[in-house]
Amino acid sequence: MTDRSLPLKGRRALVTGGAKRIGRAVALSLAKAGADVIVHYRASRDAAEATAEDIRQTGRRAWCIRADLGEPAEADQLMPRAIDAAGAVDILVNNASAFTDDTVMDFTPEDLQASVQLNAMAPLTLSRALAAQDIPAGDIVNFLDSRMEDYDRLHASYHLGKRMLWTITRMLALELAPAIKVNAVAPGLILPPEGKDDSYLADLAHTNPLNRVGSVEGIAAAVRLLVEGDFITGQVIYVDGGRNIRGCVYG
Repeated sequence: MTDRSLPLKGRRALVTGGAKRIGRAVALSLAKAGADVIVHYRASRDAAEATAEDIRQTGRRAWCIRADLGEPAEADQLMPRAIDAAGAVDILVNNASAFTDDTVMDFTPEDLQASVQLNAMAPLTLSRALAAQDIPAGDIVNFLDSRMEDYDRLHASYHLGKRMLWTITRMLALELAPAIKVNAVAPGLILPPEGKDDSYLADLAHTNPLNRVGSVEGIAAAVRLLVEGDFITGQVIYVDGGRNIRGCVYG
């Protein structure tokens, strides 16, 4: 009989960028629902170990694996390493990202290549590797950005990488069905960028209809909704206070 208090019991999740911020909240939420979790990190080893220990305190198993997803060879090896450590992985959360400042008038070919590798190609590589296990069922949740619906001129290469991941999400939802569901979450104002404080968000709260800032717990709840729901694929949940519909009411 399934334990309804632990709907993900017996499942294993890989959360990229799972050491801190939104990734940490998602990793802990999945663990509290019963999943064992592989916490991926690039530079935040101490934070990853702390997150893993908090997961173990819930009674679930946890592992930490370092990889620079901006390097194709390291991205290629992350899923095999996770499977070697934990066994078959059937939940993948592609959260790792970099919010770089540039415009369409000044980003270089190298800037664009870096964004595409980290924000689109690495998630695709990991998704292919999850599917290659030939598991009976699985879930992939990609992290997008609510600003994809309009023009984020100050983060152009990032914007292009995330737009590519948006399309990849829809493609994979068709390619990997019926065994694997593929969805996405698009956060809005949740946490300030690295190096900014909460005033950064407070100054922007007026840009969404709810006129406030969201929480990492709200993002984690959206991820769980997509993973636990058995009839949802190819969808994007915008957790952004309604910002995405401004200027786009009718699609």
